Amino acid sequence: MICINEELKNQLGLEINDRQEGVLANGDRHLFDIAGPIEIRIHNRRTISEAIVLPGNAEPLLGSIPLEAMDLLVDPKMGQLVVPKDRPYIAQTLIL
Repeated sequence: MICINEELKNQLGLEINDRQEGVLANGDRHLFDIAGPIEIRIHNRRTISEAIVLPGNAEPLLGSIPLEAMDLLVDPKMGQLVVPKDRPYIAQTLIL
């Protein structure tokens, strides 16, 4: 999922829809608000996701689920998101 902070939730006028337990990188467990929906657009791709609301002014985080839904790749050398060269116009989804 995407993670946003409280200020961004308020700026976007999002409603809290649910609460969900999450485990932070340090192992701490917390109960987080879930807000949304949020439409995410990057390059020529889009998806809709709910967002985990992090307390305070935490930095927003685009999670792996929205990235996969938009069929975007992370280019670590360039430090940016890229559209796969073999499917530049239409996102591809793996359906199992």
